Amino acid sequence: MSQAESLAVQRAGLTEHEYALICESLGRAPNPLELGMFGVLWSEHCSYKHSRSLLRRFPTEGPQVLQGPGENAGAVDIGDGLAAVMKIESHNHPSAVEPFQGAATGVGGILRDIFAMGARPIALMDALCFGAPDAPRTPYLTGGVVAGIAFYGNCVGVPTVGGSMFFDQHYNGNPLVNVLCLGIASSDHIVRAKAQGAHNRVLLVGSATGRDGIAGASFASVELSEANEEKRPAVQVGNPFLGKLVLEACLEALGQPGVIAVQDLGAAGLTGAATEVAAHGGSGIDIDIAKVSRRESGMSPYEVMLSESQERMLFVVEPAGEAQLLSLFQRWGLRADTIGEVTDDGLVRVRDGDDVVAELPAEFLSEGAPRYQGAAFLQPAGPPVADEPPFEAPSDLGDVLRRLIANPNLCSRRPVFEQYDHMVQINTVVPPGDGAAVLRVKGTSKGLVLGLGLNPRVCALDPWTGGAVAVAEACRNVVCGGGRPIALTDCLNFGDPERPEVWWALVGAIEGIRDACLALDVPIISGNVSLYNESEGEPILPTPIVGALGLIDNIERHAAALVEAGDMLWLVGPPEGWLAGSEYAAAIHGWSGLVSPRIDLDMERRVQACVRELIATGAVRRATDVADGGLAVTLAELALESNIGIRCDTDWMSAPRPDISLFGEAPSRIIIAAAVENSTHIEAAAHRWNTPLVQLGSAAGREISFGSLLSVPLESLQGPWLRALDELLKG
Repeated sequence: MSQAESLAVQRAGLTEHEYALICESLGRAPNPLELGMFGVLWSEHCSYKHSRSLLRRFPTEGPQVLQGPGENAGAVDIGDGLAAVMKIESHNHPSAVEPFQGAATGVGGILRDIFAMGARPIALMDALCFGAPDAPRTPYLTGGVVAGIAFYGNCVGVPTVGGSMFFDQHYNGNPLVNVLCLGIASSDHIVRAKAQGAHNRVLLVGSATGRDGIAGASFASVELSEANEEKRPAVQVGNPFLGKLVLEACLEALGQPGVIAVQDLGAAGLTGAATEVAAHGGSGIDIDIAKVSRRESGMSPYEVMLSESQERMLFVVEPAGEAQLLSLFQRWGLRADTIGEVTDDGLVRVRDGDDVVAELPAEFLSEGAPRYQGAAFLQPAGPPVADEPPFEAPSDLGDVLRRLIANPNLCSRRPVFEQYDHMVQINTVVPPGDGAAVLRVKGTSKGLVLGLGLNPRVCALDPWTGGAVAVAEACRNVVCGGGRPIALTDCLNFGDPERPEVWWALVGAIEGIRDACLALDVPIISGNVSLYNESEGEPILPTPIVGALGLIDNIERHAAALVEAGDMLWLVGPPEGWLAGSEYAAAIHGWSGLVSPRIDLDMERRVQACVRELIATGAVRRATDVADGGLAVTLAELALESNIGIRCDTDWMSAPRPDISLFGEAPSRIIIAAAVENSTHIEAAAHRWNTPLVQLGSAAGREISFGSLLSVPLESLQGPWLRALDELLKG
């Protein structure tokens, strides 16, 4: 290989081995355009060459699953002739370079994945990870990402109904921006991206093609560094007002006769969309880029094929329906160009007028990237399970609670949610900030619940537990909203898989996710993998993020009401937590621990079943999982949201130190609030499901108290809890 060839291969993001494989398969060297097409479609972002073999471990089937992984999004049957369509995607690298547009186009992309399936998007959620609160770029990145999500979602008219936000120094240079979208479709009209039928027409619809986002998929598959600041042109620019027109026009078009397939133009642009629909349909595709509308002059075939300009869709339609479809898009004020047709030769053929500028086998281009296994990693011998904290229990536990409630990882998310329109479409039953999001399904008595789960610190200590905890937390949030978990979507955010420790974490997390899915009997229907999340040689914490979808048969039976004076509070699940991996240990003492608490998946299953049953019978007014900050912080949040104090007993505590009981964290724990007269019913359910049950205390007064250990007035917590994130966003 000449020096010039080697440089071209490197610029395409390919290895010399991959280039040799391409040349051997084609029987020739690819031309520069073809090399660029291989570069984007064989990138980690598109080909999953390090993770695809692992993802086959996931359970993906179930009685309600209509579409599992492999399409634009997954779909499950929710009855009444309806399907819920769901997926989560990442837009991490673009958001690190240009946070506003990176996040905004992340929202636009996930919306297109949903309506490409024939579903109307009804809700968005986000899972965001940023650097340390005092890192110089954190306010800029956080504020830009939140504003970008708000801008696109609000303008396009899809509510952002909840989310999560986590701050840690390991994300200083590489934030995570994961966005989940939920849509509703007719269960008998799910659209797939499979181009079939020789001579069927190929239409490119929406925005004109520009030079933004060229080779963005390759950019998303490398480590971030200072040099990548020069790659701002690789960040796409979104137009939500045009996106709204595309959404409505496409949903109308999908009801027209003759539509065979739809694919959004996301990663890898026209190259990705054309190749994927051809490969999935077992067909070929012949396109003429001279017919592609452009917003910039002098664009080369390389730029047209690799541009990731937003708000574009690819349609495959029978010839008889072509004119009607073009007329429909014209009525919506959208560009619609017939750029080619489906063939039966299995080739992706790109013309520029009379000249053939690329000709490649669709299957090889789409699926031919080699599969890699990471290097073996021998986990260091672990310490004793006790993992004793290297600090004494603090004397002033009330001061600890005040500091934690003002911590950016635990404070109110109101400054973020107030930027999101969460009521547009009037499906939102429970507003953001209460854990799970509850949405009505119009025309039925049913509801849908969305929950998120992630715990990077635990995953860093024990990847299996981190993966399992993410699934359990997402499902637990759904249960606390009154839903029965029916499907999951996941986004696996990790560093360079060629690092042995990163590969080990990826493998372990996937095994944990799999085992939790099997234990809780919930399939994964869609997902995303984002690797090479590193900056200046430092990987992020291993961060599997799981989104869960739940179904409520009766929307009136959710458990997100405010706690009322006189309510009794119980803890369902193990009473004691661990300090290792807890926010308390990390934020107050700078210690993460050496091992993490292992999750008992059978206990998790029983706790969720018990609480779900209690909510369905109407015995519980409010349910919330005990998450970051432990029991004391969770109760304080309940009190602050309801504006009423909570008085707790301490005779249930068995830990050797009070800070473990108050601030320790562990899975499988849910706090429920209910009227006193429901006590017998609650105790019977806990006995029937063989779950631990502790009566914590009652709602009364104006302070948070745990016997003589701690007593803090609500007024001293309210201001810090509400202001902390607002102050961070303002820098």
